[in-house]
Amino acid sequence: MQQSIPRASAADTLAPARFPWLGDLAVLWRLAKDQIKRPFYSIYERRLATQVASWKLPRHIGIIMDGNRRFARDLGKSWVLFGHARGAEKLREVLGWCQEIGIPVVTVWSFSLDNFSRSETEVSDLLQLFEDRTRELLEGPDVHENGIRVRYIGKTELLPEGLRGAIAELEHATRGYDRFQLNIAMAYGGRQEITDAFRCYLNARAQEGATLAEVAQELDDESIEQYLYTSGQPEPDLILRTSGEVRLSGFLLWQSAYSEFYFSDTFWPAFRRIDLYRALRDYSKRQRRLGR
Repeated sequence: MQQSIPRASAADTLAPARFPWLGDLAVLWRLAKDQIKRPFYSIYERRLATQVASWKLPRHIGIIMDGNRRFARDLGKSWVLFGHARGAEKLREVLGWCQEIGIPVVTVWSFSLDNFSRSETEVSDLLQLFEDRTRELLEGPDVHENGIRVRYIGKTELLPEGLRGAIAELEHATRGYDRFQLNIAMAYGGRQEITDAFRCYLNARAQEGATLAEVAQELDDESIEQYLYTSGQPEPDLILRTSGEVRLSGFLLWQSAYSEFYFSDTFWPAFRRIDLYRALRDYSKRQRRLGR
């Protein structure tokens, strides 16, 4: 049955314009509630932390880091990159949690091909932010001390020269690390990845002198998988999306065929350790059939 969508009253519609201070009051009230709940969340978090060792954990988590702009708007921030900057800081924090828990592979989606359609200023500022954060990873201790191999997946040739250079340096500097794997999907689209994989496969077979009929006869899943951006890595056991949106939007379309999904209402910059624990606990309770 289709659910009816409640309509805003005229008073609700006019309230922000007539009483602009109501927006600030709402933010203050939300912050006050968070402060009241915080001690209880800490107790609950410690309780979950004691249980993690008994859970069945994923080897590979894919994360759609959604809600950066809405997070900023909720706080009344006009700086367009405020939410994205906080989101980048959150990624560093979440990676630390995953390492502590023992999840060896994490793939995050930072920028989609569709994001290029945003305003020129926002795209330019975002890509500069990505370059700055990439160089921080390269020059900082985190990836080196923790043995994190970093790979960027997507149509990286579409990125500015400065960002491409930073990516190349980081991938080169971490290529020998094998304790953890971080894939950063940038200029990424799931359909484009599959298209690229097919193109690479067809070109390879053509160079071998195979006819179209032979290619069609031999084509199977394994033929394509070796040309995916994540070739050689385990498929994601769990895909997590923040901000309350319940869709993949094209993220790891091929690899997620048998993944479990978890959707969190929390905006990405506000994502907490307790939110990660909840996702992992939920995953641990599921019986994975893997298509069987």
